[in-house]
Amino acid sequence: MVFISLPFVVRTVEPVLRSLEKEQEEAAWSLGANEPQTFFKVVLPQLMPAILSGVAQGYSRAVGEYGSVVMISSNVPFKDLITPTLIIQKLEEYDFDSATVIGTVMLLFSLVSLMVINALQVWGQRYQNG
Repeated sequence: MVFISLPFVVRTVEPVLRSLEKEQEEAAWSLGANEPQTFFKVVLPQLMPAILSGVAQGYSRAVGEYGSVVMISSNVPFKDLITPTLIIQKLEEYDFDSATVIGTVMLLFSLVSLMVINALQVWGQRYQNG
């Protein structure tokens, strides 16, 4: 899931990195800050909203992943039970109500995750704009 979700973080952080001004780092260096201090006090605060947003998007993507998880999971009964496998088991048992409830909970969880992502992006825009 990390391999699949990492591009979300990269695609979110990359534009922010491109927009950072080199002059801010140079000003910190001229005021006596070393490289770690410059990173943690100048660069990282500007990157943090993008990093959090990218991680939230990647997490939502990993939660919503269905096909590859079912294919990769070992599917050992009562040992390796993940939500997509549980849904498939319920569907194979013709327990459509349980499968619907589990799917609805996952859908609501994804909705909440997307709302958090949106709030993080709004927060990041406010931080960047002043």
